[in-house]
Amino acid sequence: MRTAPTLLALTLDAALLRIATLRDLSRLPDHILFDLFRRTLSAGKLTEKVLKLFLATDCEEIILLVQLLNIKQPLIPAWQPFFSRFDIIVVKDPELAADLQIPSGFNVKVYTKSDIDGLLGATSINFSGHSCRYFGYLVSRKKYVISIDDNCLPAKDPAGMTVDAVTQHMVNLKTPATPFFFNTLYDPYRKGADFVRGYPFSLREGVECMLSCGLWLHNADYDPMTHVVKRNQRNTNYVDAVMTVPLGAMFPVSGINVAFNREVLGPVMFPGLRIRKEGKHRWDTLEDIWNGLCAKVICDSLGYGVKTGLPYVMRSDAEAGKALESLKEWEGVKVMDDVLPFFESLKLSRTAVTVDDCIKELAGIVRQKLAPKNAIFSKAADAMEEWTKLWKSHGAQNA
Repeated sequence: MRTAPTLLALTLDAALLRIATLRDLSRLPDHILFDLFRRTLSAGKLTEKVLKLFLATDCEEIILLVQLLNIKQPLIPAWQPFFSRFDIIVVKDPELAADLQIPSGFNVKVYTKSDIDGLLGATSINFSGHSCRYFGYLVSRKKYVISIDDNCLPAKDPAGMTVDAVTQHMVNLKTPATPFFFNTLYDPYRKGADFVRGYPFSLREGVECMLSCGLWLHNADYDPMTHVVKRNQRNTNYVDAVMTVPLGAMFPVSGINVAFNREVLGPVMFPGLRIRKEGKHRWDTLEDIWNGLCAKVICDSLGYGVKTGLPYVMRSDAEAGKALESLKEWEGVKVMDDVLPFFESLKLSRTAVTVDDCIKELAGIVRQKLAPKNAIFSKAADAMEEWTKLWKSHGAQNA
């Protein structure tokens, strides 16, 4: 005996028949919207006009599914309120064959492989994969740079408000950091916080913050082992906090959601470490981890600060991939066993008084102490030295 359809199912069927004539879906609850979207997709009725109708609802599940399925759309409105005021640099991965779909309403400059080759000529630095963003760092002429992965969208805070990642990154960078003494109320410069009892007054002015490391919801940034074990786990924990990473503490900087003061930190924001058989997924790479460790050591040495926490972005499952196959050949675990003790014990000389001085000295120490253990560190030192040359010739000019 066949079960009679529910009233909701009949309503969705009726909406599907009229989907091309509807003008507004924003009043529907998200779970009904998502069900209607899947039915529309299955019925082959997802036209450009209908896609815009669904995207205008700002339903996170729909936007994430659009990215996961790589549905080509002319406009994703989610970032427009936050990015449309600024200059945007898009660097197309040299190994990407498909044409880029650039939304309207943005001030965008697109760089391709021919632009990279034409400007830099022969260089040992590989700007493919996740490393292509560093070319954007090189050619930007702005004081501050914000970099967010292409599979990320604006997150919503616990109150349901869309997070303005740009503004929060700028707040982090433009307010002092406190690396020399930990404040148990985290960032004392945030509204509603302050320095706690016992915090030395001589340190309350803080220091300049040079690097802001945001976080993400939904798809966690795991290594291959953890991803295989927890492939269905999603991060839903929104922690409303910003903190300065203490002096001497190392942490994994991720290129997923990061901002920095380019005028000061530019010479150290480079793609240096490439592990063998590196793939297209974050779990295959260590270039942003290495970059972040170099930046943190240099900030510590020169008396600058680094913050982590807010802002959050929403990260999709676009990197689902085959983590198990990647795991068989991934050497990142062993590499980090050598890297972390090296950076924890590293002390740069007092004669290195600029970021450029520091990165040159650091490259020499890497070549001396790490390169004999693994050839990839020798190549990393080469890349660090090459980047300083590229920065002098192409990156040091300011707006």
